Amino acid sequence: MDKPETQVRLSGLLRCATVDEVEIVKTHLPDHIRLTKAEPGCLSFEVSQTENPLLWCVEEVFSDRAAFDFHQQRTRASEWFTATSMIQRDYVVTE
Repeated sequence: MDKPETQVRLSGLLRCATVDEVEIVKTHLPDHIRLTKAEPGCLSFEVSQTENPLLWCVEEVFSDRAAFDFHQQRTRASEWFTATSMIQRDYVVTE
């Protein structure tokens, strides 16, 4: 009997160091959210600014490891990643 696929969750913080980095996130985030939510296997994807304007809370849920891995590959080749690659990410991935 095959083991059922396990959802993959990513949660954590995107930590901007400057107001300029915040503006980069604000500029590129809407398209990043739209593209991610259109991916097969994306169950939820939320990125929201916290009370500290330099911190963004990131919560993602994908249907399985393959969907999560696809998202990671697509993101690494995206305008979002190019524009925000210098911003610190503190994420935890669980299955």
